[in-house]
Amino acid sequence: MSDTVVLTARALLLDMDGTLVNSDAVVERCWRRWAARHGLDADTVMEVVHGRQGYASMALLLPERSMAENHADNDRMLAEETADLDGVVPVPGAADFLSSLVSLGAPHALVTSATRELAAARMGAAGLALPRVRVTAENVGASKPDPEGFLKGAAELGVPAADCVVFEDSAAGVAAGLAAGMRVVGIGPRAAAHGPTVQIDDLTRIRVEAAADGALRLVLVP
Repeated sequence: MSDTVVLTARALLLDMDGTLVNSDAVVERCWRRWAARHGLDADTVMEVVHGRQGYASMALLLPERSMAENHADNDRMLAEETADLDGVVPVPGAADFLSSLVSLGAPHALVTSATRELAAARMGAAGLALPRVRVTAENVGASKPDPEGFLKGAAELGVPAADCVVFEDSAAGVAAGLAAGMRVVGIGPRAAAHGPTVQIDDLTRIRVEAAADGALRLVLVP
């Protein structure tokens, strides 16, 4: 992005990992160990896992395995990830960004593939306040890239999908937001390759303002 971009919205739907919280160190450690246990190429595994619930990643990587086995393995992975918070830090600008939404009274929700427990642990480790409205793994029947989570977030906030803007970093997340009929702000270099509506390096690159008609004005700068 070379020029300032302005979007208007009535609600914001925020992914967590890679968008608000940098948890890449933990994700790499846990999933590379998992890849080694299953004799899979770790780099191939890392190309799949971002943005998806663990069981959905496992289903893609081990297609011959039953979903019951995937869910059981995912429970073990979630326990491992929740206990490992070493290196979990906020994405630059995340704290000020979230504070500005609260100050403006801007409707917003966390929409994450993490469980409630994992989301609380990682947001806490990063020193970030959890949004009041949260859609976590327990609230959906399908993982991103299915749009269910974002559509539920919009419904919880009482805002039409077309009036929502999604913040995402992963291929699965960007695809889910677009499939929900929403515009997507891609956060970080990983997002740039996956066709978001607009991409910024981090959350220091956005300013949120109240518009005259009660909407939100998002000013995204290079």
